[in-house]
Amino acid sequence: MTRFKTRQAPPQKVQRLEQQGIHPLLARLYAARGVEEKAEVDYSFKSLLAPTRLSRADEAARLLADAIEAQAKILIVADYDCDGATACAVGIHALRAMAGESGTEVDYLTPNRFVHGYGLSPEVVELAAERSPDLIVTVDNGIASLAGIAAANELGIATLITDHHLPGDALPSADCIVNPNLPDCDFPSKSLAGVGVFFYVMLALRAELRARGWFDAERPEPNLAALLGLVALGTVADVVRLDKNNRILVHQGLKRLREGRMTPGLRAIFQAAGTIPANANTLDLGFRIGPRLNAAGRLSDMSLGIECLVTGDPARAANIAMQLDALNRERRQIEADMQKQALDILDAIDAKGEAAIVLFDPAWHQGVVGLLAARVKEKHHRPVFAFARENAESADGLVRGSGRASPGLHLRDALDLVSKRAPGMLVHFGGHASAAGASLRESDLSHFREVFTQVSRELLSPADLTRVVETDGPLESGYFSPNIADLLENEIWGQGFPPPLFEDEFSVESQRLLKEKHLKLRLKKNGTSIDAIHFNFDAASGKSPGKSIRAAYRLAINEYNGVRTPQLIIEHIEM
Repeated sequence: MTRFKTRQAPPQKVQRLEQQGIHPLLARLYAARGVEEKAEVDYSFKSLLAPTRLSRADEAARLLADAIEAQAKILIVADYDCDGATACAVGIHALRAMAGESGTEVDYLTPNRFVHGYGLSPEVVELAAERSPDLIVTVDNGIASLAGIAAANELGIATLITDHHLPGDALPSADCIVNPNLPDCDFPSKSLAGVGVFFYVMLALRAELRARGWFDAERPEPNLAALLGLVALGTVADVVRLDKNNRILVHQGLKRLREGRMTPGLRAIFQAAGTIPANANTLDLGFRIGPRLNAAGRLSDMSLGIECLVTGDPARAANIAMQLDALNRERRQIEADMQKQALDILDAIDAKGEAAIVLFDPAWHQGVVGLLAARVKEKHHRPVFAFARENAESADGLVRGSGRASPGLHLRDALDLVSKRAPGMLVHFGGHASAAGASLRESDLSHFREVFTQVSRELLSPADLTRVVETDGPLESGYFSPNIADLLENEIWGQGFPPPLFEDEFSVESQRLLKEKHLKLRLKKNGTSIDAIHFNFDAASGKSPGKSIRAAYRLAINEYNGVRTPQLIIEHIEM
């Protein structure tokens, strides 16, 4: 069952925002998202929280500055998703620019998710040690790598952890840890992505080197703002909450992308995706650019994606971008096949009667189970874990799962409770409120399903298991125009600051099915007609709109032969 719920926009707050010069429609949307003053949507760079407020960023800066002055070997160990890849690229570009010709070596290593698992494990440290680094720097990982940091300490390798994931009960014994989610860190923005954390560390390092008199005519101070396109991409792709500070980072990054200021690799990925940087928005980053980078980590090796982001050779960047595009097409096919299998499984059980869903198939690809969990969660609106074998040949080895939670359940906390009720069952686990991962023995899957479902049942209310589509209410038909669509698309929307979704009743003038899955409509409201499309419409259900519908939709632009017309993207139909 699905119900619509309208976000409330207090009239006095809307009026105050309008009086401060904000467009009436944006004033209503902002007020419904908790904005009370125009300053809260001031995305100028000067409004960014200062690096000095991020705990231990100054310590990290001193550690890195000392390494640069000592001509040390610095090795970045990245995570294998888009956030980790962009954080690594920011580090490579920034550290090499600041080190200049000093003799400092800056390189990177990306664990293979199918071989090394997640984070700085002892095996990854052993692999890193082959390069004889003086300092290992983690980006977007490391906060749970107790054994890995211990292994590095035994080898005499200094370590700097930069991460944003929630810490466990114990912290690794690294030389320095920078993480806004540490209990003693009072940085106001707890939602920084991994790339955001490392960008802040680079800002702190530049300030430290400046204070040491490091920069001169032969070694100029780098413009780190040139890397904000990477920061924006990693922040949006990691689906972290877009609080004001993150919205500033994304706004400033998009501004530079639209102006054409980006690395050759980013430009090549935009081209491979058929997306024009001058019109880039958060949807492009989250659904067109990010997935192409993530495909490398899911199906192959994220080193391919990182190399695309760090190379200065446009031809090489273009070649890699095409490889990433091919991997993304393969990923989509694998995901579609797995999703069909999962839905066939669900058809055989009563998912509505369960508080959680746990899925496993020995043939599934472990690089795609997270996407599968997300799709099933969206369809059934309850927490979902999807597992695949760590080793495809092993019948009773470890399985790795990725979970997605519906509102009302903090997934990482739920796993923590599972681990306490079934000690030893979870070999590894970690993550965030809405997404998490876990590893366990295949023979324990049934037990995990039982305990996780029970925990979910206790933590979720019946209302939490009902899908609620939050909307911004009706959109005046006078706003059905390309100018208003542009106005909305150019704003910064995302997790925690959701894009506008409107709700209206329409009469249906015509309808037809495109490619047997997309429903094309001509709708009418208050004498105004407009085209609409519902992608991936469930035609197999046998249902189709009648003479009138109630729909939740986004306002967008359809561009054909250079002509731009408004259209509605239907997200949900009540028939």
